[in-house]
Amino acid sequence: MKEGSSLTFLYMIVVVLVGFEIACADQNISVLPPDVNAKKVCNYTVRIETTCTKGAETSNHVSIRFGDMNSNDVVVRHLNSKHMRQVDPLQPANIDDVPKKPFQACTVDEFYVSGICVESPICYLYLKSQGDDDWRPGFAHVRVSQASHLSSKYFYFRRYLPRHVWHGSDLCDTEVSPFGIKHGRKVFTKKMVGKDQP
Repeated sequence: MKEGSSLTFLYMIVVVLVGFEIACADQNISVLPPDVNAKKVCNYTVRIETTCTKGAETSNHVSIRFGDMNSNDVVVRHLNSKHMRQVDPLQPANIDDVPKKPFQACTVDEFYVSGICVESPICYLYLKSQGDDDWRPGFAHVRVSQASHLSSKYFYFRRYLPRHVWHGSDLCDTEVSPFGIKHGRKVFTKKMVGKDQP
């Protein structure tokens, strides 16, 4: 191939590639490899029990945050809007598919949420109740739809939650002391919380 014809051939390839880039930009298609640092999105099923104590129910807005020991933090504001169904705690197979008001006394509510994927088992979980009601949850559990081995253990509350603050447990950092197992405690600063502040 002569030098002039090879330059012409190279020029044609450049024109075709530039045209392809412009066409992809018009179609909103990326020709670049995906960002390796972009976090994948996973689906989670959250189950929360409200105890049978008188006055345990609430109509407050409830938020949840959970994550793993690698600081993959999933925050869901207004969990009430993600309510899917109530599950009979005595007969879990008996599921009511008609959404009802969540967080009623003696009920287990199920919510479907999505967020960044955890990379290790979920080891901390916090709830926040915003409103004027008292609320007494019993337990909370998070199942990872794509990887059940990363699902959480059961987090037990069984007390009235303080309002407008995160309340829960962090089982990620544990230390054995002469007095038993000592658990670390997360402090959520405004910088960490970000948009989640009311």
